[in-house]
Amino acid sequence: MLNMDFNKLVAIDTSQMDWIPSPATGVWRKPLAREEAERGHATSIVRYDPGASFRGHNHPLGEEILVLEGTFSDETGDFHAGTYFRNPMGFEHAPFSKSGCTILVKLHQMDPEDTTRLAIETDKATWQDIDRGIRVLILHRFGSEQVVMVDLPKGVEGPEHLHEGGEEIFVIKGGFSDEFGNYGPGTWVRYPPGSRHCPVMLEDTLLWVKSGHLKT
Repeated sequence: MLNMDFNKLVAIDTSQMDWIPSPATGVWRKPLAREEAERGHATSIVRYDPGASFRGHNHPLGEEILVLEGTFSDETGDFHAGTYFRNPMGFEHAPFSKSGCTILVKLHQMDPEDTTRLAIETDKATWQDIDRGIRVLILHRFGSEQVVMVDLPKGVEGPEHLHEGGEEIFVIKGGFSDEFGNYGPGTWVRYPPGSRHCPVMLEDTLLWVKSGHLKT
């Protein structure tokens, strides 16, 4: 197992990690959290070389993906950088990338009753303007779980807040600091349930944030 104690804060600068091969030729991974070698709960950064592909497969408890670079494809279409999608339990596909891509992937982490399939092009979606130049795009809500993208200007300080159901953040660009450290582009942070923090943006920053979903 890797980083499966949800009571511990985990912060990983993925830009400092080495790529390791996956079972598919030309597909590489940086594992962030993993229950078992090739099944169960997993969070990873995955890179497809140009022309790489996976055989057809399904995901017993769903799949959640954010395309970070390039174009990720399957039978349902092509998904460029900035696309967020969710494939619920039982969905089958054979993913590939013609030109290569890098994605954030979460496997086996959906509620069985959450059967909504999504594909959102975040660069074309309607964002909500909040105060102080902050913009928010709500990607998904189910029960206590919420997934959003947040665009924040340099110098903005967020109010101290409680993570009742935990929180995960992936820094797409820019960076922020809080009581626990500094987090630059490519950093994945997982805050445990019951934790608090007060973030400050070090640069103009774009974050992917998932909250309310961790159970200990």
